[in-house]
Amino acid sequence: MDRVPMTPEGHRALEAELKRHLEELRPQIVKDIEEARAHGDISENSEYEDAKHRQALCEGRIAELKGKLARAEIIRMEDLEPSDRVVFGTTVELEDQETEETVRYRIVGVDEADVSRGMISFSSPIGRALIGRSVGDEVQVRTPGGLRSFIIVDVHYQ
Repeated sequence: MDRVPMTPEGHRALEAELKRHLEELRPQIVKDIEEARAHGDISENSEYEDAKHRQALCEGRIAELKGKLARAEIIRMEDLEPSDRVVFGTTVELEDQETEETVRYRIVGVDEADVSRGMISFSSPIGRALIGRSVGDEVQVRTPGGLRSFIIVDVHYQ
């Protein structure tokens, strides 16, 4: 079983989502199914079919979340020796060589990635290009807009 790296925050978010599915969504769907059954013939009952469909989706998501949590390898920044090297969990400050703009990204797990919040997956093209590199290194990343070059300006262990 392959371990899946994630931050403690990402792990807590998955646990919270699982709890919500188990304690709120699943019981509500069961109630919805019972109510739909009470309406009589279920062979042509769209409310029943809808509730059963939502139940299947919910159960699938519960199984997916349990699997991800079982494979989780929580990476705590306080357990790592700070250096100028980019590793999972670090925040990287980059200078775009074309625009000279500075951008910051935190390297996180697949389920935590949210570019709008500056969080990129370690398995994304830019994440893969950055892991293992150091301050001062130039990295090139193939993006949908073409090849982009960045200089690693700083690496923060938080």
